[in-house]
Amino acid sequence: MVARGITAGFLLDRQWHLMTDGMEGTKRSALLALATVLAQAGTSYAIIGGVALQAHRAEPRTTLDIDVAVKGLDTLPRSDLQSAGFTSRGRFPHSENWRGPDEVPVQFTEDQALVPAIERAIAIEIEGVSLRVIGRSDLLHEKLRAGADPARRRSKRLQDLADAQGLLEETPELRAGLSEAERRILNALPP
Repeated sequence: MVARGITAGFLLDRQWHLMTDGMEGTKRSALLALATVLAQAGTSYAIIGGVALQAHRAEPRTTLDIDVAVKGLDTLPRSDLQSAGFTSRGRFPHSENWRGPDEVPVQFTEDQALVPAIERAIAIEIEGVSLRVIGRSDLLHEKLRAGADPARRRSKRLQDLADAQGLLEETPELRAGLSEAERRILNALPP
C-alpha cells in the first residue's frame, strides 16, 4: 500500500508551518527516521492517530504529531532513537514523549487494548521505507474508544468522533464490525 494521504499530510504540514512561523517543515524526516529505527531494532509498533488517519482516508487531514502504539515502553530502542536525532521529553504512566527531527512531537503509547492492533498493523511504503500503520477497522474502533473517553479534552473527543464518522463514510462496510456500544456513540452524533 502506498501512502498518498500521508504525502498530502506532508503538504498540509508545510502549509501550516508557512502560515504560523514562516518556516518550511513537515513530519516527513521524523516519520521516515522513526520507521527505520523501529524496523532495525525489531520493535513491534503501529502508527496510530492522525498520521494513521492520513493513511486510510482520501480526504486530507493535518496533524502536528506522530502517535505510536508499542507493546511496552520498555521495548523502545532509546539509544537508537537518540542516535537518529530523537530526544526524550518525559515518561508518564502509559506513554513516553519524544521530539524527533525538526522538533516533531512523537508520543509512544503503551496500551494493552492496542496490542492486537499492533500485531495486525499493515505496512505502507513511503519513499522506499516501510511504515507499520494500524489497520482501518482497528483505527475506527480506537477512534470511537478515544471519542468516548471522558478523561480526554472535549475538542479531542469531538475530533476523534469526526474521524470515525469520516472513516465510515468512506468505508461503510466497516459499520458491520461495530459493537452496539459503538453504534450508540455514533447515533448520538448530530445528524
